[in-house]
Amino acid sequence: MMARPWKAPQLLLAILVALVAFSYQQKRKTYISVLKMSTLDSSVQSTLKYVTEEYNKKSDDLYNFRIIRILDIESQVTDHMELHITVEMRRTTCFKTEKSTCDVQEGELYKQIRCYFSVYTMPWLERYKILRKNCTSA
Repeated sequence: MMARPWKAPQLLLAILVALVAFSYQQKRKTYISVLKMSTLDSSVQSTLKYVTEEYNKKSDDLYNFRIIRILDIESQVTDHMELHITVEMRRTTCFKTEKSTCDVQEGELYKQIRCYFSVYTMPWLERYKILRKNCTSA
């Protein structure tokens, strides 16, 4: 009685397709929420501080930059929190070795940039990572 020899390979193929589809769904990000954030939020403040410090560490400029205007902040929550931040930054009178708050440069050393940062953040654990950065002259 050889009525169904093709059933076993068909069943294995169906299982394989289901496993591939399931693993693909697991890798996709599903946003739980997307929210505009207030600049007064403590997690935003700590993330802005981190972004500024990291930008200044990695910049080739002799002077530090500081945020002068926050244009947009949005949080996206998936299995973690991402802040998407757009800011304007200006070169200050402080060299990189100085850690104080300084005035912004005027005259021929004036430089302003607009930056977008995507930051993985867990501020309650003081864990941050810049996922994407794009800065252009303003």
